[in-house]
Amino acid sequence: MLYVQQSLTKDEELVYVGRFHWMYTAQAIMNIVWGFVSCIGVIWAGLYITGHFLDGFYSDSLIGQIRELHPLVRIAAFVFFIMGLYAFAQMMIVKATTEIAITNSRLIYKRGLVARHVGEMSIDRIEGVNVLQSILGRILNYGRVVVRGMGVGEVVLPPLEAPIDFRRAIEKARNL
Repeated sequence: MLYVQQSLTKDEELVYVGRFHWMYTAQAIMNIVWGFVSCIGVIWAGLYITGHFLDGFYSDSLIGQIRELHPLVRIAAFVFFIMGLYAFAQMMIVKATTEIAITNSRLIYKRGLVARHVGEMSIDRIEGVNVLQSILGRILNYGRVVVRGMGVGEVVLPPLEAPIDFRRAIEKARNL
């Protein structure tokens, strides 16, 4: 919350701080899992096609048989794994560099690691707040919040925990 704390004025105080739901982190971890599964699938397909599939699992030479695979098969497996790691890293960087807060006078949404993208909206200029939750989101209490402003457009926030509480905090800030 470094940016939010730096941008507060003298008479401004935090009402609510939005946080990513744990499901976002689980989705990021699943990117690594799918990258690994895809990597194993490519290696398995390569071993199966070359006829070394059954020999490799019952002998000590599985790694040797993987080394004998065509270089493009090994590169493809490596690329799938790296893609999973990249997707994980990208999601974690977004999570680490995003700040969402409601003060008694404005909504602040900051994202970005090197380049900073800040969306601020005055509380009295907020026209409406929509909460978008799937069935799983309802069960696990997470969802997206879309804030519409007068003449400003709309700000679509990432998946937050307790989106209904976030909407209530906006209403509370409007009544202060």
